[in-house]
Amino acid sequence: MGDMFLIFHRYDNKIQIRQYDQECIGQPRKKTAGQIELYIPGLEELWFRRSMMSDPDTMSYNAGWDIDCEEYHRDTGCIDFPEKEWADWYENWKDREPDRFYAYIRRSSDGAWIGEVNFHYTAEKDWWDMGIVIFAPFRGKGYAVPALKRLLDHAFCDCHVSRVHNDFEIARNEVPAWETHRKAGFKEMGVEDGILHMMVTRKDYLADHDWQA
Repeated sequence: MGDMFLIFHRYDNKIQIRQYDQECIGQPRKKTAGQIELYIPGLEELWFRRSMMSDPDTMSYNAGWDIDCEEYHRDTGCIDFPEKEWADWYENWKDREPDRFYAYIRRSSDGAWIGEVNFHYTAEKDWWDMGIVIFAPFRGKGYAVPALKRLLDHAFCDCHVSRVHNDFEIARNEVPAWETHRKAGFKEMGVEDGILHMMVTRKDYLADHDWQA
């Protein structure tokens, strides 16, 4: 039996724990730095997502885009997420696997929420695009790679998606983000129109037993 990991759900003020077997990876994985878990928040807990999206230090990576969106603040990268929008957003993401998935990143040692991860199916490309945001106070502490691996564990072993994709604008020179993805198993697909595309497939993920968490 491989190592087990947990995904925590909170619906209707009750915490539900789902347990997943990592045996599909082929070998037990080493424990991740800080014992990272995925936690699916309840509707009332989306205040943390709003806090991250309104924090200039956390959202600085998102600044400077030409986006026609009333909620977007180009100077800081912040995005408004008013409480009146929570219910519709939550309904769009809750219990939508394998098409889409959203969770907080939680540190098991103290239960602190330290960021968020997600993936969603992009039909025109037949892949799943993903996202990860680490709350600014927790950056530089070794959480990003373990969090990415937790997301991939769930995507490949539980949702059985075929491939996960992310992309980056080369001009922004987001080298730490590129390296984080490489360490989690992503490979460069190439650059198109100034965009670096990175991908990890389920086949490659399950075949790679040598990752260091």
